[in-house]
Amino acid sequence: METSEHLAAQVAPCRAREVLDRVGDKWSVYVIHRLGDGSVRFNDLRRGIDGISQRMLTVTLRGLERDGIVHRTVHPVIPARVDYALTPMGRTLLATVGSLMEWAGAHMTDIDAARVAYDSRATPGVEVDADEL
Repeated sequence: METSEHLAAQVAPCRAREVLDRVGDKWSVYVIHRLGDGSVRFNDLRRGIDGISQRMLTVTLRGLERDGIVHRTVHPVIPARVDYALTPMGRTLLATVGSLMEWAGAHMTDIDAARVAYDSRATPGVEVDADEL
């Protein structure tokens, strides 16, 4: 018979994966990083994140809002104005996200070189490593 502590230990990694899936996806990292400078209007946020579609930004913001990382403020003006900002909990992610962005920028040349080296030795049509057999 499993104890409640044992069950909690099994559930915790699954819950952590759920949170990491949210904050670690490509668009969430950019949104969190961009909101680190303060409150931003939706369209300014979209213009500031290269390649994100309006739909993906909406989906990303809703998920981050649902998880308590982003706060949405609707201003009662015509036309409606909506601002997004990090919550206090969301702000705790800034150092981690900033470090990840810095790391990516600092290692892009190394990553590009590794990709070229890998692609030059890869056999076309073979996608299984010998270790996986």
